Parts: sequence; structure tokens; C-alpha cells
Amino acid sequence: MRPIALLAALSLFAPVSAQASEPLLEFAFEETVTLDADVPVGQTSLGTRNIVPITGGTFEGPGIRGTIMGGGWDWQLRRADGCLQIKADYMLRTDDGAVINVVNTGVSCRAKDPKAVVRTHPVFEAPQGKYDWLSQGCFIGTLDPVSLPGGKRAVRIRFFRVT
Repeated sequence: MRPIALLAALSLFAPVSAQASEPLLEFAFEETVTLDADVPVGQTSLGTRNIVPITGGTFEGPGIRGTIMGGGWDWQLRRADGCLQIKADYMLRTDDGAVINVVNTGVSCRAKDPKAVVRTHPVFEAPQGKYDWLSQGCFIGTLDPVSLPGGKRAVRIRFFRVT
């Protein structure tokens, strides 16, 4: 192996300074997602399944805003440990017409501890161009239930870009 190639290969295993590897969070946007009544699926070999239809909502953050398109869903699994595994799949439509897919996964243990924090891991698929930063970034989210006028069910999700 040539010396330069050997040095390059060894650099892959060199320790990274703590300062360079510490992630920071930058607020991306906040959603208010409206929900319909649960659709119980029942017991499966993995646990108890439930579907929560996503009916719409709004989102806004620096440089991005729009509506949540109806027709998405949250596919939930109540696990043996009492926690709820969530996987939501839905679309955003920005105020300038871009359609962005969101697949947001997480685990909620609020049934065991109502004060438990729910963190999510969203993955975005945006059209190339203005919203590339969503498709190319790493994000985390927080999820909390909210009360809307008229008793409508909703959750508030705040997304943060990991930098």
C-alpha cells in the first residue's frame, strides 16, 4: 500500500475531537397535526396495532410554512412493555406549492409515565431545490398532544435540525 493511501485509511480511525462531534440543534419548524378517531386493528404477533388517521393541519418555521395534507396516518404498536411505537407517514404542502413527504418514527411511554418526553426521528423527502435541506439533514422532533377548539384531536410536533 502506498504511504499516502495508508495515511488516508488510518485517518478513518483517528479520534475526532469532542468539539467537532458534539451535535447542536437548530429549530426547523413546528406542526399542528389534526387527527381523526382511532381505527383499532387489534392484536398481532408484535403487539396491539392501531391506526390514527391524519386529517390536516398547519406548519411554520423560518423560511417554510404551509399545510398538512389529509390522508396520512400514524401506524401505532402498543408493545408488551406498555410503550407505544409510532410511525407516521404524511405529506406537507408548502405555501409555494412544494409537496414534502414526512416519515416520523418514535416511542412514547406516556402510558407508563404521563410526564415522559416523546422524541421522534423524522425523515423528509422533498423535491430538489429550495427544500433540499430537509432531505439532506438529520432531524429530531418533540411530540405533545394539544387541545383545539371544538374538541378536535391534534398533536404539536417541533422539528430540530441536528448540526
